[in-house]
Amino acid sequence: MIIKDAMLETVCGITSRLPENIYLEIAFCGKSNVGKSSLINALLNRKSLARTSSSPGKTQTINFYKAVCLIKMSTDTQGNTALRDEKKTSYKDGRITSPETSADLKKRDMSLYFVDLPGYGYADVSVEAKKQWGRMIENYLNLSRNLKCIFLLVDIRHKPSENDKLMYEWILKRGFEPVIIATKLDKIKRSVLERHIRIIKQELNTNSDIIAFSATDKRGRQEIFGIIDRLLYTG
Repeated sequence: MIIKDAMLETVCGITSRLPENIYLEIAFCGKSNVGKSSLINALLNRKSLARTSSSPGKTQTINFYKAVCLIKMSTDTQGNTALRDEKKTSYKDGRITSPETSADLKKRDMSLYFVDLPGYGYADVSVEAKKQWGRMIENYLNLSRNLKCIFLLVDIRHKPSENDKLMYEWILKRGFEPVIIATKLDKIKRSVLERHIRIIKQELNTNSDIIAFSATDKRGRQEIFGIIDRLLYTG
């Protein structure tokens, strides 16, 4: 998948109505300062489209980023198209070498929304503000008709917080299987990666795969794109 264009299209505050989007939506949630905005910028190849800050609690609205993506579809001998399986495709000098040739591939533009939700768990705000942010997140996750996937971000350096656990369980109860992204991969040594992933799985009581991600060097980006590719194809 290639990102051709991206823009901030809609910003929703506490009293705003949710937009009636026609394209599918994928949401990014996590505690304050976990790196949601940095992740979105890395995925969209934009340096500062989603505003980042070293101070937690800066995202206080629901931000809808519209992305136009170029995806590649495989064509079989009957002319049927399907999403190309990147795992079965090898590359040499930037060219597709097997099992498909460039002639076997069709390219198609598709649009979707990356939805940046307010961070939770920030201590330095009023109780009322926390409740308002919580209602915003709950309202969106309950009412969005086009929400297809929820990425839950946790900091790979630390155990998931109680709020992380509550959010994970809450998402499950809403009928979604959250995709867990462990951010700030560049902040730990490679030798401890497996141990940190194991701890996150234990704390969240899950056997699902966890994507380790670094906004600095974009490790994990292609794994996330693989999930988004499948969502675009299945709708």
